Amino acid sequence: MTAMRRVMTLAALAATLPTLAMAASSSAVPVDGMPQLAFGHPTQGRLLVGQVVWQLLIFIALVYMMAKVALPRVGAVIEERHNRIAADLEAAQAAKATADAAMAAHRAATEAARAEARASVAAAVHAAQSEADAKAAVLNTRLNAQIAEAEARIDAARTSAMGALRGVAADTAEALVLRLVGKADRVAVEAAVGRELATRGRA
Repeated sequence: MTAMRRVMTLAALAATLPTLAMAASSSAVPVDGMPQLAFGHPTQGRLLVGQVVWQLLIFIALVYMMAKVALPRVGAVIEERHNRIAADLEAAQAAKATADAAMAAHRAATEAARAEARASVAAAVHAAQSEADAKAAVLNTRLNAQIAEAEARIDAARTSAMGALRGVAADTAEALVLRLVGKADRVAVEAAVGRELATRGRA
């Protein structure tokens, strides 16, 4: 800020120098109106040369001050802004890379969780199937045992019934033979009843 004030002060002083020079050169011979437009005045040539010289000096001074003071500051500001933009771009790229890595990690974790869930479901289904098969095997064993026991009871009951039926049949046959013939052989009657029952498939 102080350097800019210096530049502005020097520029103002340089701008007033031609006016002072013209005042000094035209004080010897008075001129009506503007000295710059007094082309027929004897001092017009010296005034024109002085203006050109001072304008060149002022131009050179301004160019020097711009090159040494103003332009380096502008260049520094531009360079700082460029560096800041580059740093912001690098930070944005780093943030994008971090976000991409986080997204990839999230996707990997999600896929792993899904795979674990599928494995857990498959294990649970297998365990349930195994348990159901075991229960079914136990139930089949129990039912087979009950069926075998029931068949044994049925066989015993049939055997008992057949024994009773054989006795009744033998008694009935013996009574009929006694009534028809007058006498009956118990052993022969029972043998004949047994053969008859065996023939009919009831033994």
